[in-house]
Amino acid sequence: MIDLKAARNDPDGYRAALARKGAAERFDALLEADERWRGLVPKVDELRGRRKLDGKPTPEQLEELNRVKAELRAAEEELAAAEAERDKLLEGVPNPPDPSSPDGDSDEDAEEIRRWGDPGAEGPEHTEIGRFDMERAARLSGSRFGYLIGDTALLAFALYRFALERARLHGHTPMLPPVLVREEAMYGTGFFPTERGNIYALEADDLYLTGTSEVALAGLHMGEILDALPQRYSAFSTNFRREAGAAGKDTRGMFRVHQFNKVELFAFVEPAASGEEHDRLLAIEEEIVQALGLPYRVVNIAAGDLGDPAAKKYDIEAWFPHQQRYREITSTSNTTDFQARRLNVRYRPEGGKGTEFVHTLNGTAVTDRAVLAILENLRGDVPDVLREFGAPERISR
Repeated sequence: MIDLKAARNDPDGYRAALARKGAAERFDALLEADERWRGLVPKVDELRGRRKLDGKPTPEQLEELNRVKAELRAAEEELAAAEAERDKLLEGVPNPPDPSSPDGDSDEDAEEIRRWGDPGAEGPEHTEIGRFDMERAARLSGSRFGYLIGDTALLAFALYRFALERARLHGHTPMLPPVLVREEAMYGTGFFPTERGNIYALEADDLYLTGTSEVALAGLHMGEILDALPQRYSAFSTNFRREAGAAGKDTRGMFRVHQFNKVELFAFVEPAASGEEHDRLLAIEEEIVQALGLPYRVVNIAAGDLGDPAAKKYDIEAWFPHQQRYREITSTSNTTDFQARRLNVRYRPEGGKGTEFVHTLNGTAVTDRAVLAILENLRGDVPDVLREFGAPERISR
C-alpha cells in the first residue's frame, strides 16, 4: 500500500502520478475517507476524556457519564466504520509509477531500450519441433493445458536448473516454495483485490494457488524485522493462472496456458538501493537469455500498463520466428515499499533509530516460454549451456 502520511503531505504530487495509472479518482476517494476518519478522532478522544473523574461521582455526574458513554459508543462505531472504509479504499490505490516509466496504458506504449541478436526468418511453430500433447491434456484437464514429453521435457528441466544455478552464482539462495497460500499473502503482495479473477481458489481450505512464486518469496519474511540487507532468493515453482479475459488470445500451442513452470528472482533491499537492484535483476535476466542464444529486446513498460504493486517494470521480449514478433518471456519489477507495507517487512537502518520498510523487487529468470523460444529460434538444436544440466544435444520428437 502507499504511504498515506506522505500522500497527505503531497496530495497533488500523488494525484498526478496516480493519474498516469488511471487511479486519480481512487486516490481522491481515499483522501476523502481519510479526512472523515481524522475528523472523528478528536471527537472520540474528547468523549473518552470526559469519562475520567476524580473520586466518587455525584448522581448528576453519574447521569452525565451514562450519557457520555452512550455518545462515545456511537462515536466509536462511527470511527470504526470510517476506518474500515478508509482501509478498504487504501487497498485499491496502486503504487505510483516511477517518473521514468513512459506514459500510456498498452503494450504499444512501452519504450524500447535496446535489442540483442538477429531475428530469424519465419519458421515452424514450437509444437512442430518439440513434443507436446495438447489434445490428450484437453481431455484430461480442459483447454490451455499440455504435456511436455521426452526430449522437450528434458530441455525444460535443464533450463530450470541452469537458471537456478545462474541465480545462485549471483548470490540468490535457491528454494522450493509453497504454491498454496492464504489470502493474507495475496493481499500483501498486491494481487488481491485487482487480480482475484485470475487466481484459482480452494475455498474449502481458504487457500489460493499462486500465479508466481513472487507471492511465496515476498511472504517469506512477512511480519519480520530483517537484521541484514540485501536478502536475495530464487525459487522454482509450478504456477497457475485462470487467464481471465484471454478468450481468443494465443489459442495455438503452449504460449498462454493455465499451468506453467518458472524460476523467479526476488530481493529485499534498502530503499536507497532499489533502483540499482532493479538494474541488477535485469542484467541477470539478460545474461540468461543471451546464454540461451535468443534474440530479444528490452522494453520499459508504460505507467498505465503496470500492475498495482509495480512502480517500474522492464520486460524482455524474445523473438518468435513463427509469429514474426517479439513476445514477453521475462519481466522484472520494482515494487518499492508497496508490498513491504502490506506485509509489514522492515529493517533497522544502520546508525538510525527505529525501523523502516524495505523495498522489494522481483524478476523472472526463465519460464516455459523460453523453451518455446529455444525451439523456434534454434530449430531443434539445444544451447550448449543446457547440456551439462541434462538436456539432449538436439530435440527429437
